[in-house]
Amino acid sequence: MRTRTFLLIILLSAVMAGSPDTVYGQKRQKANSKSMTARTDKNTIRLFNGKDLANWVFHLKDPSVDPSIVFQVQNGVIHIKGDPFGYMRTADPYSEYILHVEYRWPSEATNSGIFIHALPPDSIWLKTFECQLKAGNAGDFVCMSGATMNEKKDKSIVVAKMAASSEKPVGEWNTVEITCKSNTIEVSVNGVLQNKATGISHSKGHICLQSEGKDIEFRNVYLTKLPQARRK
Repeated sequence: MRTRTFLLIILLSAVMAGSPDTVYGQKRQKANSKSMTARTDKNTIRLFNGKDLANWVFHLKDPSVDPSIVFQVQNGVIHIKGDPFGYMRTADPYSEYILHVEYRWPSEATNSGIFIHALPPDSIWLKTFECQLKAGNAGDFVCMSGATMNEKKDKSIVVAKMAASSEKPVGEWNTVEITCKSNTIEVSVNGVLQNKATGISHSKGHICLQSEGKDIEFRNVYLTKLPQARRK
């Protein structure tokens, strides 16, 4: 009994001696985590809050259709029906940022796009740069309604992607990152640089997610602000 009691006292003493450091270490780790989050969030704008489509504006080719039928939030994911054609756009315009978007085809690989620097007024084919998501062509640029870039060499409005397709199969999530800095746009699909535009005709506007074809889903839509380019 004396031996067991002695061992128990030693064990309790060790725990008590280590507790302050352990607790402090946990508190310090949590504080560091909060600090990192604060630093990250300072320059991050979450365009989709995972709950609803507040701060988004909707435009459809057929104005008689209720947008809530086409654009929905299901289980924390934006579901876009694809029919009729149209888009949902940010209420505010943006410039100088890195846009992060994840998308997937829930049942069939089809067609959609992300519009960058979209200018008013709203119309189905508004003046914008489309980062193409069409199956097999994700990473192409489409210069719509007079938008232009140095890489647009002829009458075609399409500037083809630079690398082989880096898209994932139906049902899997793809990650697109679009960097808009000064008069350039770069687009990467699943970590592969697919296109770069230079000398773009305009460098500020709304961001749109397109309804074009059939069902597509989006999640984790946010942008990280970059330092504003100096204007001469």
